[in-house]
Amino acid sequence: MWIHPEEVLLAGPLWVSERANPFFILQRRRGHGRGGGLSGLLVGTLDVVLDSSARVAPYRILLQTADSQVFWSVACGSSRKEITEHWDWLEANLLQTVSIFDNDQDVTTFVKGKILGIIAEEKRLQQGEEPEEDCGKFREAELKMRRLFGMPEEEKLVNYYSCSFWKGRVPRQGWLYLSINHLCFYSFLLGKEVTLVVQWSEVTRLEKNATLVFPESVRVSTRHSEHFFSMFININDTFRLMEQLANIAMRQLLDNEAFAADRSLPKACKTLRNVSALKRDLDARAKNERYRAMFRLTQDERLDGHTDCTLWTPFAKMHVVGQLFISNNYVCFNSREEDLCQLIIPLREVSIVEKADSSSVLPCPVSISTKNKMNFLFANLRDRDFLVQRISDFLQRTPDSCWGDSSPLALIGHSVSSDSTHRGRHFHPGLPTASQGLLQLYQQDAPEDLGPKAMKEKMKEEAWNIHFSEFGRGVCMYRTSRTRELVLNGIPECLRGELWLLFSGAQNEMASHPGYYGDLVETAMGVCSLATEEIERDLHRSMPEHRAFQNATGIAALRRVLTAYAHRNPGIGYCQAMNIVTSVLLLYCPEEEAFWLLVALCERMLPDYYNTRVVGALVDQGVFEDLTQGFLPLLYEHMQQLGVISTISLSWFLTLFLSVMPFDSAVLLVDCFFYEGIKLIFQVALAVLHDNMDALLSCSDEGEAMTILGRYLDNVVNKQTVAPPIPHLHALLTSGDSPPPEIDVFDLIKSSYERFGSLRSDVIEQMRFKQRLKVIQSLEDTAKRSVVRAMMTESAFSIEELEELYCLFKAQHMTSCYWGSSSSAAERHDPSLPYLEQYRIDPAQFLQLFTALAPWLCGGHTPSLAARLFRLLDQNQDGLVNFKEFITGLSGMCHGDMTEKLKLLYKLHLPPDVQVKDYRYYLRMWAKEKEQKTETIKDLPRMNQEQFIELCKTLYNMFSEEREEQQLYHAIATVASLLLRIGEVGKKFNNGGGRKTEAAQAPPTAPPPDDPEAPPPDEARDDGSVSSYSVVSASSLACEDLADDTVLVGGGQQRPGSGLDADWSISFEQVLASLLTEPPLVDYFEKKTDVRDKMAACNAKRAVQRQISSASEQEITQHST
Repeated sequence: MWIHPEEVLLAGPLWVSERANPFFILQRRRGHGRGGGLSGLLVGTLDVVLDSSARVAPYRILLQTADSQVFWSVACGSSRKEITEHWDWLEANLLQTVSIFDNDQDVTTFVKGKILGIIAEEKRLQQGEEPEEDCGKFREAELKMRRLFGMPEEEKLVNYYSCSFWKGRVPRQGWLYLSINHLCFYSFLLGKEVTLVVQWSEVTRLEKNATLVFPESVRVSTRHSEHFFSMFININDTFRLMEQLANIAMRQLLDNEAFAADRSLPKACKTLRNVSALKRDLDARAKNERYRAMFRLTQDERLDGHTDCTLWTPFAKMHVVGQLFISNNYVCFNSREEDLCQLIIPLREVSIVEKADSSSVLPCPVSISTKNKMNFLFANLRDRDFLVQRISDFLQRTPDSCWGDSSPLALIGHSVSSDSTHRGRHFHPGLPTASQGLLQLYQQDAPEDLGPKAMKEKMKEEAWNIHFSEFGRGVCMYRTSRTRELVLNGIPECLRGELWLLFSGAQNEMASHPGYYGDLVETAMGVCSLATEEIERDLHRSMPEHRAFQNATGIAALRRVLTAYAHRNPGIGYCQAMNIVTSVLLLYCPEEEAFWLLVALCERMLPDYYNTRVVGALVDQGVFEDLTQGFLPLLYEHMQQLGVISTISLSWFLTLFLSVMPFDSAVLLVDCFFYEGIKLIFQVALAVLHDNMDALLSCSDEGEAMTILGRYLDNVVNKQTVAPPIPHLHALLTSGDSPPPEIDVFDLIKSSYERFGSLRSDVIEQMRFKQRLKVIQSLEDTAKRSVVRAMMTESAFSIEELEELYCLFKAQHMTSCYWGSSSSAAERHDPSLPYLEQYRIDPAQFLQLFTALAPWLCGGHTPSLAARLFRLLDQNQDGLVNFKEFITGLSGMCHGDMTEKLKLLYKLHLPPDVQVKDYRYYLRMWAKEKEQKTETIKDLPRMNQEQFIELCKTLYNMFSEEREEQQLYHAIATVASLLLRIGEVGKKFNNGGGRKTEAAQAPPTAPPPDDPEAPPPDEARDDGSVSSYSVVSASSLACEDLADDTVLVGGGQQRPGSGLDADWSISFEQVLASLLTEPPLVDYFEKKTDVRDKMAACNAKRAVQRQISSASEQEITQHST
């Protein structure tokens, strides 16, 4: 590319001059290309180690003048072809012009001005094409990555780092390139080249460790190998980026939304030196995720910025040091000291933002007032004016809302009444569950309880009221350690729904979507799907022991909430255990609040728990095993032998202990969960194991351990509850003659904090990432084994061959997902489908696999043959072929006997609409669908003349790479002539002597094969068009593509017509019988094809190697001579 002219004082030491004229020199970097000797090896090594090659292209052009010792670099290139184009342009356009100048200074000025003009014009033309403005050094590194590893333009480099790759016990210093889909490493030391490419989707383990052998290194593990990298300048930054990229790859395997999310990354407004725009976007994404998790905000919230400050806390009469976070809808504060103070201020609640008077005690303060008369004072802000302006800008974009957060029920009433004419009969304000929870509904007529438990409940309510008066109420409440203490002591039943909504962040989401739930219910109710069928089946299994779900009111409310969520999120739909959790939510919340709590649970607090493969629960199960190993190592070893942990933890996590513990006790854990998150569930689970450690260590089998834990959990009681006891069905079934002593749930929670309270959310997220790699790759392996088992009886391939073919098929699908020009592949990637349907390819991808693996390659006719086979395999005509259909076709070509192969080849040349699918066709199919009937050769329809011509064309092109090529050509010519005569005889027989046409009087005129005037065969024509062979005679057909010494039997006989004959036809039996007369054809079609060599070649082609353009080398040599 053309570059800004720069002075070069020494033109020789590290460069080799290849071409020169009086004004320009073309040079190649020593160590690049072939040869170079010892000096080339040293320069190449220095370029890799010192990253010179990222800044210096291997080719350059210098401007020189006779009287000057200074050179000017005007162009550089990464390949000979690129630099040669620039050299040719200079010789053609500038060389003659500059030769007429008398002054060398004028030459230099003219050339520099011309080059700068070219660069300016290129920038103007590319301004609309390149939205990313990466700096020159990073752009060079990206080009180098693509050149070294053969990556396409679509593969974007995120960042690159200098490090050492340990090959055995020897470190190789080089450069690690991290792109969206690959981890790549390159090293060139003293002539030894090391190239490594790992797909992120193949990574099974990624961890940072330090050992004596590998000091502070990053280990990257795949199914078949382990790689160690060390000596990073900033290993933590590198590892965080690697984690993020691996996590993106796992999300892509898990669902198709990840592809769309990656294509919609925000674009950076300005470029920093040596950092890609994509790297900054990924950093911004990571910050957004941490910000949303910290304050339980919605998924569309984007962090704008954060700054250090202090917050005046009126309850403590002190300034708290922390950070202020600004996003498009919220102002948030988090104290530096954990649990000291946290604050969330929705901008919809803000009424005034103003700068307060500054003083030495309170420098640069900003006051924020809300609609419910709360005032927040922030101070010690470094850029107060900018901050106030930024908040004001966001406030102007915030829609004015006439409802606050003090009464969520008012929101429901407003949203319903504003559009009540469109609500219909499914959900409206008149429903009892629209304004109150089921528990309140069924206890409103109960007599007032004045016992000691009721009095304690009243004391709890009073404690919360005092807290509200001191710390505020609603979303803008100060959240402190005092708030946690009140939650751990139990939330009063009358406040439970309100506080669940507050602590989970569901209240913010509900406030920003008024009327959404009612509209969703109206849309979803009455729509039948697999999810609604499963919901109906589980409705009456949801807490059947509770009176609220023993009547139509509770069941109908549960149906509406579950159906609405299944309609909102079809990716999850409905999963078992959702009914149990939703039932508990409905007891304490109105329908709309319960719906938004379910949204918060499924999409934020328990991510991926309730999808079809419960990936999130499996991930947390692995985290729980690691925590058990760390906190209770002795018990872990014993329980691993029994296989208990994986059995118990899934049900504990999916239902938040609601299905294994008495309701009154489990609901207290739900209280703590909504405040603390998943950390609380891990703590309690570890406490349960710790309390039963001695009994579990003495167990000899899984059943005994399960019984001990089950009976323990059945006897966890809440002695402070005021509600009538609800019978626990599990406890009734498992209780023995002497039940164990009761365990107070408050003591269990307290002991979990005392023993395991050191657990931190960020540590859990790190452990989740590690387990997510393991779980998703394990699920992928399970899918592969299931597919292979299903295909074992339907193909002749071995298990190893099927596994390798599955990997190739999957790789083809995934490659198109992230390198395809459109998002169609990503859109059809649906892991919720059955294993055989998860990966599907379109005709373009099928052609690539067909060309790489199929034994029937026909040169230029291959695309047409692949399209025919794709059409035949695509039984449901959706334009996609799954793995089963692909293997069916490939197995027939490779391992079928002669009859099967010929039948497949015959069917490929029949039109797709051989059978007219009227009602009688479907009736026959319905009647025969249960009959196991193998298709016989007599079931195949007859082939007309045009189809026979296409079949012959395919056969003529199949033998070009065979050793017996001439014998096969001779044999197929003989068979073709024989079949032509058979068709003629059959036509006369069928027509009672035949009908003569005027065209029959004219003899055929066929151009010889070597006639230069003969039109070339249209081998790549569309299937729907008329073949070029269709308008020539039979003798012309038989001679196409044959060698000069091939004898055509019967080819010279006169045929009755030079056009297509509608009455001419042959059957498959006639084709088979004719081919059996030629031993070369019999041997060819009876031969089994070993697909392993083709798979190895396909893998070798996929393995990325250093790209050297031999064509360009030859081209530059020709130019030199």
